[in-house]
Amino acid sequence: MKSKATLKQIAKELHVSVSTVSKALNDSPEISEQTKIKVQEYAKLKNYKPNVIGLNLKNRKTKTIGVIIPNILNSFFAKVFKGIEKVADEKGYNVITCISNDAIEKEMHTLDMLSNGTIDGFILSISEEAQKLQEFGHFNEIINDGTPIVMFDRISDEVACDKVIVDDFDSAIDATQHLINLGCKKVALCSAIDNLSVGKLRAQGYFKALEKNKISINENLIVLSETEDDFDHKLKVLFQNNTIDGIFALDEHASVSAIKMGLKENYKIPEDLSIIGFADGVWSKRLTPSLSTVSQHGPEIGEAAARLLIERLESSTAEDDQVFVTTVIKTELRQRESTRKL
Repeated sequence: MKSKATLKQIAKELHVSVSTVSKALNDSPEISEQTKIKVQEYAKLKNYKPNVIGLNLKNRKTKTIGVIIPNILNSFFAKVFKGIEKVADEKGYNVITCISNDAIEKEMHTLDMLSNGTIDGFILSISEEAQKLQEFGHFNEIINDGTPIVMFDRISDEVACDKVIVDDFDSAIDATQHLINLGCKKVALCSAIDNLSVGKLRAQGYFKALEKNKISINENLIVLSETEDDFDHKLKVLFQNNTIDGIFALDEHASVSAIKMGLKENYKIPEDLSIIGFADGVWSKRLTPSLSTVSQHGPEIGEAAARLLIERLESSTAEDDQVFVTTVIKTELRQRESTRKL
């Protein structure tokens, strides 16, 4: 028995989009006669049979949103999902959630699996591996096939779509400036996410704050790493070889590790060492001392992303006339026990 071809397989073989194949097979006036004949004859040759259920879903919309998050254990992504689900429920949409585990292959597979009539659009944060490799073509393929995407937090300028971000650069400047205002003279920068776009932006904010205050960069106080194990080693070296009075940590692992290492090295926090972390999970309040943090307002990010996608799905604007939006959610510095009071 001959295997049945799919729309995507036909599109790939003929070097056209899935939407072009679909329209050609449905005798759409938008497609030239020459292209229609070529597609229809090729589909017949390859034993293509339309998926009636899929077509019905596509025509009436599934009212379902696909959400892809990199890591379910990260409280930030859980908070974003809470915001997405709130708006989706209000607007009558269902949500299917998948986890990429920061792997590009899993990310690509999930996009491919859900974009075949299961969902109307995606809300996602790019996997660590895709950012490290700078490979974003799989997102553009999905968008070109007619499925809208809204990116949040980890984004790429190479992908034309709506985006929701926080003011990583400006909030990093503010956090570093706060430590300087406290009287900190030797502020260390600690990051276990140097391969991520958000990590790079936050680091740039730290350097900008030093520049504004005419403070020379001390490379011995800079701990930039892409893995937690490597970070832990470099952090230990930082404390062994330097005397510091402030730390700006760019992620959850760096924040918790900095407090633990500071206490282990007999620093009094915040009397001798003030620490600000970037994130605001439950652990920030439960640590002893509790951690001062830059709060990213995860639920608000999720709500904004869901509204952008649903507005895009329900818009009557032609694809060629679409203008993509980047929404910036302002962060908040929450002062707790790990920083001295001004």
